[in-house]
Amino acid sequence: MYGMTNTAASSEPVPDFELPNAGAGPDPFSLSAAAADPDLDAIVLLFQRDYHCGNCRKQVEAIADRYDEFEALNASVVSILPEPVERAAEWQDSYDLPFALLADPNTDVSDAYGQPVRFGVLGSLHDLVGRMPVAMVLGVRSGEPVVAYTYEGRMPADRPEVDDLLDEVRALRAD
Repeated sequence: MYGMTNTAASSEPVPDFELPNAGAGPDPFSLSAAAADPDLDAIVLLFQRDYHCGNCRKQVEAIADRYDEFEALNASVVSILPEPVERAAEWQDSYDLPFALLADPNTDVSDAYGQPVRFGVLGSLHDLVGRMPVAMVLGVRSGEPVVAYTYEGRMPADRPEVDDLLDEVRALRAD
């Protein structure tokens, strides 16, 4: 694995957001509303690269196949696609994801959460070239989401395995 991880829990709340949801759950999706669910211990955020990204598609499919394991740990998954809601809806139609699939067409949320972009101006103009994947596990026990784990991909295919994300959720629950 090439990614950088930060497993130290942060005491700083993360930025709240509300985005259109083409997947399962409420539309629009609000992070603060999700975090207020008393039955939820964690939210896994997946910041995707682009609609065309094959590695992103493989990741959401792999998580969808094992989503029941996240639910058993009182965790939800939220995939954030830097595309218009119509593109996100095409992903949903293709994969029938059991979790939220949010459209972030202006990349406001992705940028607020520090999703890295490589290759300067070219990378910022074309997400497929420049935007790198990020996975975060947020702890939400207090109703105020805080970062418990971050994985920043250094290359397009660099992302955590499903087992790694599940292990991070388990570790959060053990605290």
